[in-house]
Amino acid sequence: MKTHSSVGRRGNGALILVVLIALAMLFCLVFLLLPLANVFVQAFEKGVAAYWSALTHPDSWAAIKLTVLVAAITLPMNVLFGLAAAWAIAKFEFRGKALLITLIDLPFSVSPVVAGLMFIVLFGLQGFFGQWLNDHDLRIIFAVPGIVLATVFITFPFVARELIPVMQSTGTDQKQAA
Repeated sequence: MKTHSSVGRRGNGALILVVLIALAMLFCLVFLLLPLANVFVQAFEKGVAAYWSALTHPDSWAAIKLTVLVAAITLPMNVLFGLAAAWAIAKFEFRGKALLITLIDLPFSVSPVVAGLMFIVLFGLQGFFGQWLNDHDLRIIFAVPGIVLATVFITFPFVARELIPVMQSTGTDQKQAA
């Protein structure tokens, strides 16, 4: 037989659940849906013709082409290096494994501003490799290689971190059976 206090507790739990769900929905509304709606409102503020004109502008097409190019270069690099790093971490024990995991997690702990400054200090004209790059007519900063490098730096941990648990969960049974 249920007592009055246990029914009251269950009611409080349901109330807390409803409040938490309402707070989560409010958060999503304020920080996700309202900014997204604002983008569309501002995009179509002057009408569809103005939006289409801006979309077909040569600068817009240059930005779209650059985005596709960077994605086309970054994706295979992330798959290749992420798969290799995850496999090494999940399947082997070696000296430096903790260092490799730390390096994979580095973009999560370093501000993108600091990462950008690091790339400028390394590859800028006055940077560590700047003079050598300039002598060989190679451009990294403010060019496609720099954009690709920054994108790989930021996105690589997402690939490796997703693959490591999957590879660890498979274990070594299939390898031993083979």
